[in-house]
Amino acid sequence: MTDESPDVNVDLADPEVRKALLNTETARIPWRELQRYFASGAAIAVAAELDLVAVAAEVMADNKAAMEAWISQGQVGPVSDQQALQWYDADALVWAVVLSPWVFVQHAGR
Repeated sequence: MTDESPDVNVDLADPEVRKALLNTETARIPWRELQRYFASGAAIAVAAELDLVAVAAEVMADNKAAMEAWISQGQVGPVSDQQALQWYDADALVWAVVLSPWVFVQHAGR
């Protein structure tokens, strides 16, 4: 028996490859379905002015400087209790991408 799966050589050091991979793993999901991540402190909010996939790609690349800058500017950080309640009450949709153990979320609008 032979393995018929193609050899895939993915270079995660390439920023464009990281973004393309993460883009395929990003989805719109009701905020209510992410409550367990919020409860465990693993839901990370990304400001609307940032590109969710680009942020996730920098996390994947372990770009500490970019993350520190976004955190200090209040653009990336744990979802606040107030934001979580607003999204829950509005039955909001969010864009989400998982980078275990975190779920990065951004309001998707309607």
